[in-house]
Amino acid sequence: MHDATGFRLSADAIGTVALHARLDDPAAGACVVFEGRVRNHHAGRAVLGLAYEAYAELAEAEGRRIVTAIRERHGLHRALCVHRVGALEIGDVAVWVGVSAPHRDAAFVGCRAIIDAIKQDVPIWKHERYADGDAAWLHPGEGTGGR
Repeated sequence: MHDATGFRLSADAIGTVALHARLDDPAAGACVVFEGRVRNHHAGRAVLGLAYEAYAELAEAEGRRIVTAIRERHGLHRALCVHRVGALEIGDVAVWVGVSAPHRDAAFVGCRAIIDAIKQDVPIWKHERYADGDAAWLHPGEGTGGR
């Protein structure tokens, strides 16, 4: 991601400082960042960790389409999103979304629209490992309590 709009999958830890720096724009009066982290529970069950898998080519194309469309719709200066794949531990950043815009309303609305659309429409699946020895595959939009 070298332009003002981008989406990518990453098998490595997300470098949030470098991404945040890419939101800088002298015309922006607002910057909003969302970091989705791996939590230690889900639906009343203790979670030990998780893994994400994706249909990479389709996920990246759909992610780019979403971020570009929302950037244009909300008049954002910059809009970036990175989603992890592979094994993650409790506390790891699983997804990062950042936007800059002329005003705070557009930045908040645009950031929320990106994460909601990514979770709903991008082919990425989550495999949770529970403390009781069980495990389950979930689409990221399922049962997150974020809607």
